[in-house]
Amino acid sequence: MKMKLADLLCVTVLVSSGASFPYERKSATGKEKKVQYAAWDDVNVLAHGLLQLGQGLKEHVDKSKSHVRDISIKLKVFDSTVAELGQLTQRLQEDSEVLKMKAQSLEQREGQILNISSELREKVEELLRDRQTIQEKMSKLEDKVDGMMQSKGTGPPTGNYSDPRIIQWMLEAQNHRIDELVEQIKQQQEKLDKQNIHLRTLQSQIQIRNDLPSLKHKKDESHQNTSAEQRDSPITMASNCHDLFLRGETTSGLYTIQPSDSQPFEVFCEMTSESGWTVVQRRQDGSVDFDQLWEAYQTGFGSLSGEFWLGLDKIHHVTKDKDYVLQIQLADWRDAHQTIKYLFRLNGEANNYSLHILSPAGYLESALASESSGLPFSTRDKDNDRKNGFNCANHLSGGWWFTNCGHSNLNGRYFVTSTPKQKHQRKQGVFWKTWHGRYYPLKTTVMMIAPAEIENKS
Repeated sequence: MKMKLADLLCVTVLVSSGASFPYERKSATGKEKKVQYAAWDDVNVLAHGLLQLGQGLKEHVDKSKSHVRDISIKLKVFDSTVAELGQLTQRLQEDSEVLKMKAQSLEQREGQILNISSELREKVEELLRDRQTIQEKMSKLEDKVDGMMQSKGTGPPTGNYSDPRIIQWMLEAQNHRIDELVEQIKQQQEKLDKQNIHLRTLQSQIQIRNDLPSLKHKKDESHQNTSAEQRDSPITMASNCHDLFLRGETTSGLYTIQPSDSQPFEVFCEMTSESGWTVVQRRQDGSVDFDQLWEAYQTGFGSLSGEFWLGLDKIHHVTKDKDYVLQIQLADWRDAHQTIKYLFRLNGEANNYSLHILSPAGYLESALASESSGLPFSTRDKDNDRKNGFNCANHLSGGWWFTNCGHSNLNGRYFVTSTPKQKHQRKQGVFWKTWHGRYYPLKTTVMMIAPAEIENKS
């Protein structure tokens, strides 16, 4: 068992003081005797004690160095952590200032919108008063006309409006003025609706902006403390592009969304000043072959930055929980444009992704909305069209919601240079019959969807 350092020093001092030096002893007569030295065993004990003392000192020095190194490392880690915390604090302060400025800007815009809404309400009330006044005048004119018609056989009535033709003209002018006022009222009401929706959007953006500092603080805490409880609380992903718009995204481009009961996937979002649209199809240059089979149309193909088909399964997951608006943008080779809109619902794979048009169809819309019971999707390897004994997808090229093959097909062949001369080949092009006919190949097409709640913004 090793001796303690203090005990070892005591033994060494005692041994060295008692037996480590030679001495002389004189006799009673005063004569000197021989010099005597310490015993060899005492010397060995002294040497062994010194050796143990050296080893103990060395071990103590080594332990002290190790402790010093550990303390130095911990101090460096502590300094680094303090520096990182200082940087994070500075960034949080800067972000807080930016968010405060943005919140103030949004509050100012909200105040302006409220003022505009108040002015619009006043104008509507004024128009309603004018309408009431005009109706009263019309009633008086009708009474005068009735009196004139009753006295027509006995002679002309007295007054300034004795000619029935003049009165008829006045009545027509008044009716025209009333129609104009009613149209103005409708326009003002639409503007009010848009302003209200825009106001709600701004309020949502303000709420999201106000929540950002707490979310960022939670994120920093999660970065510093990696406990399982914090790792299991991610922010919910958007289910469509309009959700991203409500969260403050205003730039068109590629985003990742996750509808309910679906895995996340990437989409192209077309952001406008009032809403966000999820693009499901684009044709622009013929770089992608749209003559694909059922599985390709189900999962999607092409490039989101160019020509593509998003996929029936993805479209169904986005739209299955509520009604959506389908907006189709067409352009011809003279750069004339046409926009068509439908309120729709899309079934799943079990019903062959049948398309149900819920809004009334005009002339342009009838190219796709002629079947109110729903049109199943059809490809050349899965014939679901309405024409018995004939495969429209195989005859026209591409997959589409076909009726009798002749109304529309935005997934047909894209003719880049010139239209084919043969009639059966021209039928295979990208066409919309109620706009330019079934033999006119279109230049560009874009199909995009958004929740039905934004329909008043369009």
